[in-house]
Amino acid sequence: MILRSLTLAGGIAGAAAVSQFPEFSQQYAQRLGGAVDALAEVVADFDASAAAVGLERETALAQMQGSAFLERRQADMTRTFTRFERLRVDLAALEGQGPFMRAYHLPRLRDAEIARAAWVAYQPAVPLNFAGVSFALVGFLLGAAALGGVLKLLFWPFRRRSNPA
Repeated sequence: MILRSLTLAGGIAGAAAVSQFPEFSQQYAQRLGGAVDALAEVVADFDASAAAVGLERETALAQMQGSAFLERRQADMTRTFTRFERLRVDLAALEGQGPFMRAYHLPRLRDAEIARAAWVAYQPAVPLNFAGVSFALVGFLLGAAALGGVLKLLFWPFRRRSNPA
């Protein structure tokens, strides 16, 4: 009876946790869009500065040498360009998608800085729509199965063996 109660508690905890995914992923996608917009401005500004002196981006980056500051700025801009492209591709995959497709594209929710900012602003809620209930059901099943499996493994050495009569 205790194992069933604990398994039920695990299922409820899983339901509560996983049911939050639709709203959190929506907030992540919104912040992702903002980050892409901000990085697009930085990239466009750099490209415009390079073009003003007749250079392509790669050539302008290559010329950023000669002092510790310029070399550090070159590395910073290279990281910015790389991050911009990665986030732009992620946003294209997530944009306009519902919660089920955002779950399908879960690996695209990988930027730690954006996830941290979304988490800080996130307010848990009880979603009472189809997606929320669906994710809650999946969470319940995963939580119950996971905790039930762990408990069975923990209590396996103590189970009673039936006597062959």
